[in-house]
Amino acid sequence: MAASLMNRAVSRTETIGAFRLSLNLLRNFSSPAAASPATENPSSDPIKAKRRKKKNKNLIEVAQFLPNWGIGYHMAKAHWNGVSYEITKINLYKDGRHGKAWGIVHKDGLRAAEAPKKISGVHKRCWKYIPNLSKTTPASATAAQVQAD
Repeated sequence: MAASLMNRAVSRTETIGAFRLSLNLLRNFSSPAAASPATENPSSDPIKAKRRKKKNKNLIEVAQFLPNWGIGYHMAKAHWNGVSYEITKINLYKDGRHGKAWGIVHKDGLRAAEAPKKISGVHKRCWKYIPNLSKTTPASATAAQVQAD
């Protein structure tokens, strides 16, 4: 009886060992990094790695990473050329990813209007931050700096 139990135990370990070995073989053959040593040196590989597509964001998602929710910063839709909005006010909905925004239109870096207007298309996923146009300072702050000098 002990011999039969011993034979069963040995056959189970052999089966498990063979199963593990087959899984390791499958893993080695399906892995592209292990299959070709050329991928270890990216300069010799003629095919470049795929780049992730940049995630498009709506205006609120772009503004949330800027100081003070982007108020005073310039943003534009990706397909606009020479037109941007200087954000003056943002009203957020409860979820924090949607809302309304107001801003002053700028064309070619110069103000096109004095009064802020409601920005349309805030929820469309095509907004970008314009870093070239620096944050504008209010007229009172610049006047105080000039008088201090």
